Amino acid sequence: QMQLVESGGASVQAAGTLRLSCAASGDTSSRCMAWFRQAPGKEREGIVSIYTRDGHTAYGDSVKGRFTLSQDNAKNTLYLQMNSLQPEDTAVYYCATRVWGACSASWRAGGGMHYWGQGTQVTVSS
Repeated sequence: QMQLVESGGASVQAAGTLRLSCAASGDTSSRCMAWFRQAPGKEREGIVSIYTRDGHTAYGDSVKGRFTLSQDNAKNTLYLQMNSLQPEDTAVYYCATRVWGACSASWRAGGGMHYWGQGTQVTVSS
């Protein structure tokens, strides 16, 4: 069983920055990990994933160029640096992980993810 704890969410103004953290209770090497978000009234959206074994990342179009995912395997922690935040980025942000292995083709829809955190709220005001 893996526990994930997100932190770093806050209220910021447009064009601001935030860094989210996802601390895992166990070894995060050699698995798919990803950040998702869900805005009120909208479906959950997979925004970025990483295969921690080789560092391969995949970004969604809505965050590409503004958000950067990084990992610290020694600390079993995933980070999401968010720059140029916009009101449409307002959402609850979740991290998730597979038990083992690369990201599935359906990771953006949550496919193949076995463990989820409780989420952290990000609110961006104009």
